[in-house]
Amino acid sequence: MMSDSRPLVLLIEDTPSLAALYVEYLRREPVRVMVTTTGQEGIAAIRSQAPSAVLLDLNLPDMAGMDILKEVTTNGYGCSVIVITAHGSINTAVEAMRNGAHDFLMKPFDPDRLKVTLRNGLAHQKLLSMVETYRETYDRTGLAGLIGTSLPMQQVYRIIESAAPSRATVFITGESGTGKELCAGAIHQLSPRRTGPYVALNCAAISRELIESEIFGHVKGAFTGATADRDGAARRASGGTLFLDELCEMDLSLQSKLLRFLQTSSFVRVGGNHEETADLRFVCATNRDPLAEVQAGRLREDLFYRLHVVPIHMPPLRERGEDVLLLANHLLTRFAEEERKRFRGFAPEVEATLLSYDWPGNVRQLQNVIRNIVVLHDGETVLPQMLPVALASSGASRTPPLTATTVAHPANGSGVAEDIGSIRPLAVIERDTIERAIQLCAGNIPRAAELLDISPSTIYRKRQRWIEEGLILAPAS
Repeated sequence: MMSDSRPLVLLIEDTPSLAALYVEYLRREPVRVMVTTTGQEGIAAIRSQAPSAVLLDLNLPDMAGMDILKEVTTNGYGCSVIVITAHGSINTAVEAMRNGAHDFLMKPFDPDRLKVTLRNGLAHQKLLSMVETYRETYDRTGLAGLIGTSLPMQQVYRIIESAAPSRATVFITGESGTGKELCAGAIHQLSPRRTGPYVALNCAAISRELIESEIFGHVKGAFTGATADRDGAARRASGGTLFLDELCEMDLSLQSKLLRFLQTSSFVRVGGNHEETADLRFVCATNRDPLAEVQAGRLREDLFYRLHVVPIHMPPLRERGEDVLLLANHLLTRFAEEERKRFRGFAPEVEATLLSYDWPGNVRQLQNVIRNIVVLHDGETVLPQMLPVALASSGASRTPPLTATTVAHPANGSGVAEDIGSIRPLAVIERDTIERAIQLCAGNIPRAAELLDISPSTIYRKRQRWIEEGLILAPAS
């Protein structure tokens, strides 16, 4: 049997004749209507299955309809509430709107007024749902090895996901240590070529005499030391992705051969005399300004425009806000496991230092700093005296802002800050993170949602699905 996909409308009306009349008004509308006659029944129905819209009579026998409205909006059920009353006044309307009502109907009203108001309420609810879906889809904490929630990283994620399925060449720019190779790896992982080889070649780390051989390979006897035929990166990457890092370090004479390879997919090994072909996707990167390199004559203009099809700029760490703490916690956990140390988090003063430091070496420098701390020290918390001298003397002395990592435990009543750094909305541990946040907030879902930077309706919806799937137990009634 197919499920009914029409939006659910809950009518809370204590007068049976009026309830029947409103149901008849909506009989030809593409909605399902559920009727309850008391406020308690209405709240139970909403908690059981949040409807798309609620038609709410404010004058109920067992409780004030305004209290139901506050319940719906405070707990983020995501319903559009249309209040109905025979005692309407401008003050009542203003109070209802202030408490989150979408619209207001005063008895008596005709069928068209009800239909139009309900249609507008459903359209509003659908729009809010789309916005929430957009946030869940694009407000992410990471993608294929990349980590970060900042707006610059969200832009990087969107470009990667758009470019990965295509064959287009991607040109990654950014300072040293910003994660350009991770970006290239993410493009490969999300592409149709993910099952093929991924070959990375750093053009700055190979001498000019050998770089051509590294890319195209050589035949036996091509030069001193060439004792056998050898495949280059082009052959090894066939069927997959070839990543050329620090492209601007490549000699101009080799750039012309690379351009021909890009145009024809064919190449000749060093010392060889016949052409070979390779089917691969090019991704390249540089820590320089490629246009400045073109103007200076160090990068061929035709090669630049052939490669610069989809540009991605990796932002420096100093422009990524609290991504620093997200990355630092990830690295601390990883290195502590590798080194079998007890570290679990950072002291507030250390967090302030990490946030205020300029990070000229970007993520690579942060990685080295955290590894240095873990190797040379031990304990559950990273303290200021454990920081390398360069960081400790950087002048970071401000008090850190209150964040999700430093909140008072609501259950112990002591007001003492407790480390809840585990409340990190990482997609890979989404369910555990949400349940842990709810536990630490003493069951206060709106508070947990605030700390996780998501709406309460998202938590209610996800928990309902997890209950249905048997992943968590239903809360005791």
